Amino acid sequence: MEIRAEEISQVIRDQIKDYEKKVEVSETGTVLSVGDGIARVYGVEKAMAMEMLEFPGNIFGLCLNLEEDNVGVAIMGDDSKIKEGDTVKRTGRIAEIPVGDPVLGRVIDAVGQPLDGKGPIDATEFQRVEMVAPGVIERQPVKEPMYTGLKSIDAMTPVGRGQRELIIGDRQIGKTAICVDAIINQKDTDIYCIYVAVGQKKSTVAQVVDILERHGAMEYTTIVAACASDPATQQFIAPYSGCAIGEYYRDRKKHALIIYDDLSKQATAYRQVSLLLRRPPGREAFPGDIFYNHSRLLERAAKLNDDKGGGTLTALPIIETQAGDVSAYIPTNVISITDGQVYLEPALFFSGVRPAINVGLSVSRVGGAAQTKAMKQVAGTLRLDMAQFRELEAFAQFGSDLDKATLQQLNRGTRLVEVLKQPQYQPMPAEKEVSILFAAANGYLDEWPEEAVADYEKQMLEFLESKYSDILGEIKEKGILSDELQEKMKKALDEFKGMFQPAA
Repeated sequence: MEIRAEEISQVIRDQIKDYEKKVEVSETGTVLSVGDGIARVYGVEKAMAMEMLEFPGNIFGLCLNLEEDNVGVAIMGDDSKIKEGDTVKRTGRIAEIPVGDPVLGRVIDAVGQPLDGKGPIDATEFQRVEMVAPGVIERQPVKEPMYTGLKSIDAMTPVGRGQRELIIGDRQIGKTAICVDAIINQKDTDIYCIYVAVGQKKSTVAQVVDILERHGAMEYTTIVAACASDPATQQFIAPYSGCAIGEYYRDRKKHALIIYDDLSKQATAYRQVSLLLRRPPGREAFPGDIFYNHSRLLERAAKLNDDKGGGTLTALPIIETQAGDVSAYIPTNVISITDGQVYLEPALFFSGVRPAINVGLSVSRVGGAAQTKAMKQVAGTLRLDMAQFRELEAFAQFGSDLDKATLQQLNRGTRLVEVLKQPQYQPMPAEKEVSILFAAANGYLDEWPEEAVADYEKQMLEFLESKYSDILGEIKEKGILSDELQEKMKKALDEFKGMFQPAA
């Protein structure tokens, strides 16, 4: 067979000619209209959902609406620099974010750009922002504790590795404080932390960074910030970006904790983007897929099975309620997705009970599975005692002559409330939590006035550390209060009783 050079060159010439045309038509497009952070683009017919498109001036946009004759793009930057008729290029990349060690200790935005002035992030690994959550077979039940360092949560609404526990309450009553404490408490553990700030003031985010730096927590933490002044698209995408960073650890047999602060603002940002894209509004003008928006995010938190390495991603989403209305649209949605909630109550907060956790309305659907044996032993009676105390407290306001048993229960209840109070940014190791709760449950605090409880706790823990450190060591190591250890603890507490000096 004879090869003819002119024939081959003709074929190559034709192909090159057509190739130019094809590239022109499918890989670039034109801006039809732009405004309110949304651009309509014509001509990028091969664009994929969630693909990044490049606008002039190195501004990127996210393909959200793929329509018959145009693409609705949410702009991830300043839309005032884009005008009608501008050329738009396809990047061929689905939205992704840098992950791994280069982002540890950094403050980044929703697309992975640094915000902390520490120079560029030289990442080698990237992860897609949107990933499908692991299926049922790839998971296993939550069974290891993830201590927050807060007595009231670890004892009564425990959080396990791979769980999703909602923190819900009105504004300014300590939701972020609980989550920051939980991050600080992971200092000597193997858990990496991600804090996602959505729609917050830049000063608030700077405050959180400062607190974490002061407590040495930034070295294992990444902060993803989409502040109030950032485009709605960034606020909507930030939780998914943070989740991708957490999944990197989960899929590599490691453990991560992610805080979404908060999902109410993210839902509002998503509503804004959806309405501007002319998607049909539903209840409270939220789009029809608002539930899916949160469920596909929170389902990515999981404990993987042993074949997959047993890595975990624990999520603490925050929801802000308006005047305590837990039955509003977004709160009920997120409550139904999560494995329990910690409900913070303004009345408790203003009466000095901090963290202001309402024991009756807070619940962990994982429960005892996320606690060590020792914690279960001291917390089992605690919840019951607290519930009975709340009931009696309401009743005692009406009756004056109360019998001895009722008075004793009220007395015990007020001491328990005092024990569960905790100063901000002072999380406590699990073995110390168990010790003080053991003392409270066994009546060692009953004889002291309630204002002496904080002193008792401080002095008692110092006493145990200096003289009976083996008790704390055994609780930490074995995670169970054996009969022998209980006797030892009672002996130590009896000895301390004679030494305790309440502050005047």
